[in-house]
Amino acid sequence: MSARRCGTTTALALLVGAVLAGTAACAPGATSGPPTSTAPIAGLDQAAYARQDAERKGTFSGDPAKPYLQFLPGETVRGAGFALNRPGKVCFSNASLSNVWRQTGWLTMYQQFVALRDAGRLAALEVRDAQDSENTQVADIDYLIKEGNCDGYIVAPATVDATKDAIERACATGKPVIVFDRGTTATCVTSFVHSIGGYAWGIDASTFIASKLRSGQRVVALRTASGVDVFEQRWAAAQKIFRDAGITVTDHITGADPAKIKNAMADELAKGKIDAVWTDLGDQAVPAVEAFQDAGQPIPPINGEDNMAYLRAWKKHGFEGFAAVYSCFQWRTALLGLDSLLHGTDIPKDWVLPQVPITAETRDQVLAANTAMPDVHSARFGGEDLPGFPQVWIERKMP
Repeated sequence: MSARRCGTTTALALLVGAVLAGTAACAPGATSGPPTSTAPIAGLDQAAYARQDAERKGTFSGDPAKPYLQFLPGETVRGAGFALNRPGKVCFSNASLSNVWRQTGWLTMYQQFVALRDAGRLAALEVRDAQDSENTQVADIDYLIKEGNCDGYIVAPATVDATKDAIERACATGKPVIVFDRGTTATCVTSFVHSIGGYAWGIDASTFIASKLRSGQRVVALRTASGVDVFEQRWAAAQKIFRDAGITVTDHITGADPAKIKNAMADELAKGKIDAVWTDLGDQAVPAVEAFQDAGQPIPPINGEDNMAYLRAWKKHGFEGFAAVYSCFQWRTALLGLDSLLHGTDIPKDWVLPQVPITAETRDQVLAANTAMPDVHSARFGGEDLPGFPQVWIERKMP
């Protein structure tokens, strides 16, 4: 994992892919600027930024009622070479279940497996959880290769680099390998399943915040972790958009720890007025809201994600909000993609899924559709037609 460098020289990973990883130490309160600086943002992949910006407005193929099966047109993988004449066994190496987005995604993936198993399409799903350890994940992948009798592999990498060799060993078995969520530097994967990406997320959220401010105003940025591609891309997009708008940004890496978030916000409130708060993960938004309440200060614009706690706080307190989305249904798509290959059906090589933000105009509709769901639920989970809905996602018992 890359070490963090403060301010605008933050080291940036370049591949697409969300979600929690270990944090790197840095003194809080690094300020990017001056706002009018034209110095390059270290590590910003301008081509990837431009591509994802365009993909935000792209036309997706497939049924809009099944966004987990939509895709942007492009190269396909031929399923004929992977087809079985029996139900297959899937082996899944998961980075972790260390945040609520990952937990919602795993519940959705498992219920999709139940549906495929009951339909006689898949026989088994073997899962190993690396608990955010790169070394553990490498050992898990090697174990599955040696002992798992796998017909295909799914990997959600802990980081983009550490599992490269292990993923290449899985590819060398000749079985299909699907990577989703975070990217990988392994180039052999059969298909990469992901929402548009971290730059698109960052553009959506940062454009909203910038639209509420004027040049010279101040934003506090709450960052989850350095060295994780989806977070680094979100932050790179934010730096670019805020710099272009003449907005000053002070960032804190918090690990999404509520206590650290509140401490950071208290420190910044003591320095003066905060005009907006930008977060790179929805889990950070509610503690930020609470910090303003604790200080007896009005709540400025704060972006979040599609987790229900943020959506409910946004409606209850009436601040200006915006929920960027990194579509949780990609967990389901990864399994459906591998199932398709094992049945001889072609799939996209780079499977880009839509990520549609929740705005003030659509928020209440989303809340109404998820009334029974707990605060930790991700509204864009895409599993309403799966077995066990809604009880499985309400009870949240991990399989």
